[in-house]
Amino acid sequence: MHPMPHAVSRLRTARLARSAKPFLARGGFKRERCAGCRLLPSHCMCALRPAVPTRSGVCLLMADIEPLKPSNTGWLIADVVADTFAFSWARTETDPGLLALLSDPQWQPYVVFPGEYVEPERVVHCVEQADAPREQTRKRPLFILLDATWSEARKMFRKSPYLDHLPVLSLKPDQLSQYKLRRSRRDDHFCTSEVAALCLNLAGERVAEQTLEAYLDVFTHHYLHAKNQLPIAWDDAAHQRLRELSVQSSSPGHPF
Repeated sequence: MHPMPHAVSRLRTARLARSAKPFLARGGFKRERCAGCRLLPSHCMCALRPAVPTRSGVCLLMADIEPLKPSNTGWLIADVVADTFAFSWARTETDPGLLALLSDPQWQPYVVFPGEYVEPERVVHCVEQADAPREQTRKRPLFILLDATWSEARKMFRKSPYLDHLPVLSLKPDQLSQYKLRRSRRDDHFCTSEVAALCLNLAGERVAEQTLEAYLDVFTHHYLHAKNQLPIAWDDAAHQRLRELSVQSSSPGHPF
């Protein structure tokens, strides 16, 4: 039984409906895929999908074919963070649902992008902590992630005037990207789920951050083992870590 379709899954379905021909992932396997996790049925990880209560939300602005890529990690964010929203980006039109979300008073949106590309007065490096006193938590952080290649993301950032009034959250990670499914020329380029984990850390949502990190490790294991026709090591460190965090997030003492 597959989990209920989330925002990225629904966006993928809508994008496929507009396609004139089938999408074939470059260098990927062309066999049947599980609808729930995009992996081969033999390497399905739907049963491992974690549920972590979070106060933060994530808004994915996705380049045209990102929802179709089996290696896309925005999908993982939507698996973990219940309040994940996903919209296709286009230069000439804007989804009314996106504009409504950005103006929703329960959210404080942050555009997550390197600070050197924007005027200094828009740049912030921290957000309100999830465990701050309740009277201070009028708005929930909404992290806007540009889910695209680096060149596409720069174009999206420049040509989205509805983002121009929002603060820009500039991350300063102290670690190199561990993402192994696509190559980047720069070590400081992170995959989308790694960026989301860094944002959750800033919001004080440590269990969600660690769960998303572990979930990416498990997804990478399943994806590469499927691609190389190798069996899953269900008891390796990544799977064990994800199981431990799943128990922790579902415990009665969890704050959300």
